[in-house]
Amino acid sequence: MTKIFNDPSEFSDDQLAGFIDLYADRLRQVPGGVVALRSGGPQVAVVVGGGSGHYPAFAGLVGPGFASGAVVGNIFTSPSAAQVYSVAKAADQGRGVILTFGNYAGDNMNFGIAARQLNEEGIDTRIVVVTDDIASAPEEDKRRGIAGDFTVFKTMGAAAAAGLDINDVERVGRAANASTRTLGVAFSGCTMPGAREPLFTVPAGHLGLGLGIHGEPGIRDEPLPTASELAQVLVSAVLEQAPDTAGNRIGVILNGLGTTKYEELFLLWGVIAPTLRERGFEIVDPEVGELVTSLDMGGCSLTILWLTEELETYWSADAYTPAYRKQREPLRTLDTSPQDFVADSVDPERVPEASEAARELAETVLAGARTACATLQEHENELGAIDAVAGDGDHGRGMVKGASAALQTAEGLADAAGAGWMLRAAGRAWAARAGGTSGVLWGAALEAAGRALSDDTERFGPEDLEQAISSFTRAIEELGGASVGDKTLLDALVPFTTELSSSLQRGTAAPDAWRAAAEIAARQAAATSELAPKVGRARPLAEKSLGTPDAGATSMALILAAIGRTLEFSPTSEQ
Repeated sequence: MTKIFNDPSEFSDDQLAGFIDLYADRLRQVPGGVVALRSGGPQVAVVVGGGSGHYPAFAGLVGPGFASGAVVGNIFTSPSAAQVYSVAKAADQGRGVILTFGNYAGDNMNFGIAARQLNEEGIDTRIVVVTDDIASAPEEDKRRGIAGDFTVFKTMGAAAAAGLDINDVERVGRAANASTRTLGVAFSGCTMPGAREPLFTVPAGHLGLGLGIHGEPGIRDEPLPTASELAQVLVSAVLEQAPDTAGNRIGVILNGLGTTKYEELFLLWGVIAPTLRERGFEIVDPEVGELVTSLDMGGCSLTILWLTEELETYWSADAYTPAYRKQREPLRTLDTSPQDFVADSVDPERVPEASEAARELAETVLAGARTACATLQEHENELGAIDAVAGDGDHGRGMVKGASAALQTAEGLADAAGAGWMLRAAGRAWAARAGGTSGVLWGAALEAAGRALSDDTERFGPEDLEQAISSFTRAIEELGGASVGDKTLLDALVPFTTELSSSLQRGTAAPDAWRAAAEIAARQAAATSELAPKVGRARPLAEKSLGTPDAGATSMALILAAIGRTLEFSPTSEQ
């Protein structure tokens, strides 16, 4: 259990402040993460990232020979697109940027949005996604990224340090990912800061096979084997998934996940190493220790990188970071002179003029934001528990952080902004603060709803509400790529939108139409317990998800019901 914290919701920011103070001689903090002090000439910037809770990944791997910067999200939560953009801008040295991260929906969305923005600004930006977890999916491109993050990040960082151009650094990263396989096991679950119970439990005398590094439980529980038996399980499973062109020289990582003692890892390595050698493999620069963790999870993972001559060069190359050092010759002196880091090229936008009707409608938006935020705070633990069944348990906390940021922004615009502008600003705040899949979806949806409402309008009617909700829903459908029946928030939102539109077109008053549609959303959210997830992080654990409703659909239904109660008493509810 995580015992040292102040406000659990600020844990990731607080720990980063201490980390930066400790390593200020080699790193600089920028909005969204950290970047390395530069040494030598300009090089391709390799920017790694993801949620907190995995140290040394990701900030601990920033330095010469490794990453140029790391984007730091909340615990087990994708950083926002704004954070990715900020760190990448700061890390760019004029030779292009490669964004690299594990294969999770929120990371793909947020890093992808940032990459598009960087490319539009003339910064050549590429993406290399890590897909090493053999337990998460049979198809390589659908697999999660776990401890194999380390091998891909390391080889790309070394290639960049060697002076390769962006095409070759990207090629090295993709080759490393295609040659990396990992399998992990859990002995005990991990606990979020402030939580009293772990995200999942492993039955006594058992292990969870195929766990994820965000606290996702294993695909099945098995009796706890001896060290020799565990070594055989890990080695055999990983070797069975060897790439077609695999040779006999391999880089190997035996990774601890948080609370497995080093002595236990050394003991296990004492069985794994001879087992690999007996099978004809030559082990090159093996690593045993905590490299990609999961808070206080008990467990370990085995990663094998099949080496080509080129990959071996970069796998064995020097590196100097806060958490990882490999040195065959003295490092060049770091440049400790002050450097200007660009966090954001967008100037704060002036609040545009709004009609009286738009400002009055903004009062309703603000009331709804307050009610939604209070509702999410009330149900935070419940939503986290639902999400933990087949996910990482962060949904409640992420929604509270997003809604709180949106509310704070909306309150700052009270009496000045129209409803459209308020929704757009709240959406940006939600996405920037919450991160993760839900953060980017809610942020984009609120912005879309805001764009659908013109702040020049002198009178708002049912057709404006219908257009705003339709835009909100359409943004989530297009960005998330899911459909009704996939066990996502759309299973509650789409029926709500359909019923609301139909009721409004029949002439039903907006509050009554909203309330009736929200009741349908609640029923459909509950019905997701009968569905198996088809997209997102929970998909590999579909069987575990059966019998439990979707967390996103549940939170959506709670928010819609809460807003409906606000509309009943709103001074503009007759519109």
